[in-house]
Amino acid sequence: MFNFDNTYSRLPEQFYARVAPAKVPEPALIKWNEDLARELGIQSEQLTDRELAEIFAGRKLLPGSEPIALAYAGHQFGQFVPRLGDGRALLLGEILDPSGKRFDIQLKGSGRTPFSRQGDGKAPLGPVLREYIVSEGLHHLGLPTTRSLAAVRTGETVYREKALPGAILTRVAASHIRIGTFEYFAARNDRENLKTLADYAIQRHYPEIRDEADPYFHFFRKVGRAQIELVTGWMALGFIHGVMNTDNMSVTGESIDFGPCAFMDQFRSDRVFSSIDRFGRYSYSNQVQITLWNLSRLGSCLIHLADSGTEDTIESYNTELESLGTLFNRRLTSKMLKKIGILDDEKPEDQGLLRQWLGYLEKHALDFTLSFRNLAELVKNDSDSGFFEKTGDFQAFYENWKKRIRAQDRHADAIREGMNSINPLYIPRNHMVERVIAAALGGDFGLFHEMNAVLEKPYEEQERFNEYLSPPEPHEVVRTTFCGT
Repeated sequence: MFNFDNTYSRLPEQFYARVAPAKVPEPALIKWNEDLARELGIQSEQLTDRELAEIFAGRKLLPGSEPIALAYAGHQFGQFVPRLGDGRALLLGEILDPSGKRFDIQLKGSGRTPFSRQGDGKAPLGPVLREYIVSEGLHHLGLPTTRSLAAVRTGETVYREKALPGAILTRVAASHIRIGTFEYFAARNDRENLKTLADYAIQRHYPEIRDEADPYFHFFRKVGRAQIELVTGWMALGFIHGVMNTDNMSVTGESIDFGPCAFMDQFRSDRVFSSIDRFGRYSYSNQVQITLWNLSRLGSCLIHLADSGTEDTIESYNTELESLGTLFNRRLTSKMLKKIGILDDEKPEDQGLLRQWLGYLEKHALDFTLSFRNLAELVKNDSDSGFFEKTGDFQAFYENWKKRIRAQDRHADAIREGMNSINPLYIPRNHMVERVIAAALGGDFGLFHEMNAVLEKPYEEQERFNEYLSPPEPHEVVRTTFCGT
């Protein structure tokens, strides 16, 4: 089924702990991602649902699998924790897809590891379904993300605030190397393994920089740009990760670890969902500075590998970090301007126009996703569909926007189509995710399968599924999300 070719497990023993998955009583398959399996070249046609459930609950290890729990550290809400690691996850191994690209196959919720601390290493059903929906949703929206290959019920009870059914998610990632992995060795002054990790990450993810005079500096730049593309993509879609700790930030620039994440309904620049983010560290707008702060933590690790003097090295990394800050603002502005139909090169007045638009959305508490789709309808047609109230704020923006739109040497149809190609109709709305989870806890997975099918085509109109398009009613609004671990 899998042709494993494991490289991480051949690194020194300080990088991981070898652990077997916990035995679960009665695994049952919830969902098998056939499309992803096909992309990965996984041959599963001859396997029954029962056999798939046993494999992805960890009851049956496939030939070549070498389960390991990865070691890493991390800054959690700004506080450094020198030893975290996979407390409820196991890397089964690595496979190569038909093009030769390498992927990790990991179980989440598979039991205790040496990194579990006081935890049981298990996962309740709700967080597994949430990660499946959101990770696959982000993929179909066009963002880099870890993927979900399978979701399995375990047949056991997991105890949190109350008794909950247990489940295991199978996650696919380019790798599970995090900024926190570098912090783990840097905090121990283990330069040898820090260098081994950096060389491995470069070879695996950025081999084009191997022969640079200072490959570690170029690695910092590559990771920085990957992170910027990712987080600006989140923000353009109104997505809030919720826990951008350094142990949750992948060096590949993939979305990873979906705990208290959420897509905004009404736009608010300071929006926070996470129940544990009491001071708004990971709010929507703070994702800019947190990205750069996390990168500064990576840079503080990599300077230990430099051959030149420490002061010169620090200065070069700080200069690069400033450049990445400039790049972040430029990329976010570019993506947001495209969302309002400005497809040509940016003009000096465009940032003011964008601020005017976002200020209008925030002041009137408009739905972030649907506002952009409805704006696209006004590219050709001056008569409003009724979505926007004709306030003075709107009219001031609209007149400036229409003038700017018409100044482009593009047909109105092309502008509208361009806007609709990047402004989705369907996102994993919080209240719908909660509705799916509630139904599943009652034994009905029909909504789970339906929601995933709808989110496979987020930019296309699907008249049968308007409930997935609509914002929540007042009684359905989700104001707080939880880690679920």
